[in-house]
Amino acid sequence: MTDSATTTRVERRMRKTASSLTAVSRRLTAERGLAGFTIEEVCDEVDVSRRTFFNYFACKEDAVIGENSDNEFEILAEAFLAGTPGDWSRVLQDLIEFAITHIESGDMDPTAHTDFMAALEREPRLMTRFIGVTRERERQLRALIAQREGASEDDPRAAAVVSVLATLMQSSVQRFVDPANTQNFSTILLASLAAFRTVLAAPTP
Repeated sequence: MTDSATTTRVERRMRKTASSLTAVSRRLTAERGLAGFTIEEVCDEVDVSRRTFFNYFACKEDAVIGENSDNEFEILAEAFLAGTPGDWSRVLQDLIEFAITHIESGDMDPTAHTDFMAALEREPRLMTRFIGVTRERERQLRALIAQREGASEDDPRAAAVVSVLATLMQSSVQRFVDPANTQNFSTILLASLAAFRTVLAAPTP
């Protein structure tokens, strides 16, 4: 077995563990609130040690938010920066493709997302934390786009790409968690992107 294959297997196992810790933390928070369960309960359900929990998250709040993504962002950043600059029409497409690659390498669970929304509603301070994490990630994406395209971080095109990406992701998630939905998330996201491009390409009256 190659080192690459071994690394991929390890990364998949680590991602599965992190996802499981987050899913259980979200469900318990939605059911009982943050004060209604312990880290030990989460570890018991996932069948990992308390030490393993803290290898991924600093506290229950982080586990619910799912903040353990810096390494994945670095991988995305490296791949994105390797793309060909000078074509703004490719920027959004590349980010969508990276999002799909990330999603398909893990488990996109509608129940976990529903539990997350319930957890945010039950614990308003989590919403404040989530908004902060989201804003920081959007800032990082704008900086990444600006770096690749040789633009300033406040370039309106970079801001527009990030805004569109956020909107497409949000609307696709809402469709994905609909109980009547039968499509996977990637299909929904690509359809949303195609619809956006169709509208954008329509002639102005």
